Amino acid sequence: MSATRPLHAAQILFPVVDDCLQVGGIPLTRLAQRVGQTPFYAYDRAQVDARVQSLRAHLPAGVELHYSIKANPMPALVQHLAGLVDGLDVASAGEMRVALDTGIDPADISFAGPGKRDAELAQAVAAGVCVHAESEREIRALARIGAEQGIAPLLVLRINPDFELKGSGMRMGGGAKQFGIDAEEAPRLLALAGELGLDVLGFHIFSGSQSLKADAIVETQARTVDLALALAAASPSPVRMLNIGGGFGIPYFPGEARLDLVPIGEALAVQAARVRTALPQARLSIELGRYLVGEAGIYVARVIDRKVSRGQVFLVTDGGLHHHLAASGNFGQVIRKNYPVAIGNRVEGKEGAGREAVSVVGPLCTPLDLLAERMELPHADVGDLVVVFQSGAYGPSASPSAFLGHPTVVEVLV
Repeated sequence: MSATRPLHAAQILFPVVDDCLQVGGIPLTRLAQRVGQTPFYAYDRAQVDARVQSLRAHLPAGVELHYSIKANPMPALVQHLAGLVDGLDVASAGEMRVALDTGIDPADISFAGPGKRDAELAQAVAAGVCVHAESEREIRALARIGAEQGIAPLLVLRINPDFELKGSGMRMGGGAKQFGIDAEEAPRLLALAGELGLDVLGFHIFSGSQSLKADAIVETQARTVDLALALAAASPSPVRMLNIGGGFGIPYFPGEARLDLVPIGEALAVQAARVRTALPQARLSIELGRYLVGEAGIYVARVIDRKVSRGQVFLVTDGGLHHHLAASGNFGQVIRKNYPVAIGNRVEGKEGAGREAVSVVGPLCTPLDLLAERMELPHADVGDLVVVFQSGAYGPSASPSAFLGHPTVVEVLV
């Protein structure tokens, strides 16, 4: 008889029917046949839709939602999200091409990141994409390129604030950073932009990512608006765009709770009112990547060998760190922790087979190729499917796919 039940907290978005994980309503075994090979990533579009709808329900009216493509630049996924969000944020000319292919208004695409080459800036100006300038060199280059093309660049200044998002997994602001223009330097560069005849549309202030603490996000958003209002006084043009970043995290490890959107939405309503009063022409936006797609994706690899070494069981799969660097613990983790993992085609396991502590490894000739270390899982054999959850963000595009020459991974949107 068919039985449906959720998995533990990090996995509840994927139901289980007859002991087999379901992805987009499709049994994992059938999806693997449909894809035609392992390893692969699968992203559930219904989960992406639900996440955007939840955010819209909690965010105050008038606050725009942008998707940061660097989290997952798969073209089909970006195309899908382009119809759900208000803007796309890119960090390279390659991502810019993916965004432009969606048909979204180029003015709703923002291009951030340090070290933009002149050729990339020229592409952005020609396309009508909004450039988030991160240095004096970029400001001067935009003035020159705009004059050469006869096109007024769309320009926002990215600001490095003198504070950071507390408790964030990755600090993008505060202190010395390669990102953005130091807040104390901004008035001088705003004046320079005015002297060069550039129309500065506003500010992008991003201070951190992957925070699960609502109070920290609330505090950072308030400080960000404070800074933006102070800088607006030095702007040569009225502020029409204000991107206050994101920082919303997702739970990866045991003991982590989901981010509570209620206090964030309530506090952001207060900040939005301040912006409307002080900067009546400004479009206020938040920028999210991982939060929109991270939990909607899984990574699937097949067991190709089962071996015991001095009493320890190893499941050797056809996938690994070359496809999923983050799950291996080599993408920002200080102390390695296991992502949530399951045997997707036998989530509870065969009756009487029991559970066992196993290490799931890949085929690479390095001990770093580790997807799960001494993790309790149902007994698995050659041919079974290992699933790594929380894999919708920073997967293949953030992994060394060419390492040791193994085949590249497939991505599907279901």
